[in-house]
Amino acid sequence: MKRSSHATLTKTEFEALSEFRYQIRRFERFSEDAVQAHGITPLQYLLLLHIKGFPGRDYASVGELAERLQAKPHGVVALVSRCEAHGFVERRQSESDRRQVEVHLLAEGERVLAHLAALHRAELRSRRGIFNIPSIND
Repeated sequence: MKRSSHATLTKTEFEALSEFRYQIRRFERFSEDAVQAHGITPLQYLLLLHIKGFPGRDYASVGELAERLQAKPHGVVALVSRCEAHGFVERRQSESDRRQVEVHLLAEGERVLAHLAALHRAELRSRRGIFNIPSIND
């Protein structure tokens, strides 16, 4: 018998959700501590990561970054400005659409990101299998 999406979850499903959220939070805490130890904020790290990791190109627009960060565009503009002040990124007017502004990584942003991303990769590798949480029924 198929349960409706509003049916009560089983104890096992609550445990799986709890474990999943716990492991996400542990990784987030690691990330927060790692980036702050290197003198940047977690949001600055995520901005750099999302620029470098944007699919198909080496830059992103403020709107695209806002979506990736799940933030308001005006907040991302301020974040980009702070990263510009550190020499991590620069804004460039798009050559294909002069109304668009592209956010590009600079050498210093690449350097910081490469170091921190390597730390994050090592942390994920050390926790291999942690995110193999039992699936939650639909």
